[in-house]
Amino acid sequence: HRGMFDPAAPDARLATRDLVHAVRRETALPVVAAGGIMTGQGIHAAMADGAMAAQLGTAFVACPEGSARPGYRAALLAARDTVMTSAISGRPARCLANRFTALGNLPPVPDYPRAYAAGKALDAAAQSHGEDGFGAQWAGSGVTQARAMPAADLVAQLLREMAQA
Repeated sequence: HRGMFDPAAPDARLATRDLVHAVRRETALPVVAAGGIMTGQGIHAAMADGAMAAQLGTAFVACPEGSARPGYRAALLAARDTVMTSAISGRPARCLANRFTALGNLPPVPDYPRAYAAGKALDAAAQSHGEDGFGAQWAGSGVTQARAMPAADLVAQLLREMAQA
């Protein structure tokens, strides 16, 4: 989900690096970089930009320990891009293109949590018929760098990549 308070306000869709720089100019508080970071090099770059830490989400979706359904994992590993939509939750969010996102941002989309509850009900109905394409398949902009491996192996790989960066 976009880090914004007013979804009707203009959204420059800043890249994580640009956002970290902008926030660091305004405050000395610790900044955690999140969004599109999938590799140790990305973590290293975020910290070089002034972040105190990096949060990785999409990087761990394909890990077998996670709760992502098999269809979500398969779609993630096959993805070549993401889309921004408000249709799933009522708030702008980046996710994999699927049958749900193909419905588009049909106005008016109810506010959160109504849109999300309706989306979950739609997904449950679709799942009962063996259809994976109506879930909230959240994914960051670095989706093409997703790797399927146990979480411990991914963390070890991220540490190696950070050391090499």
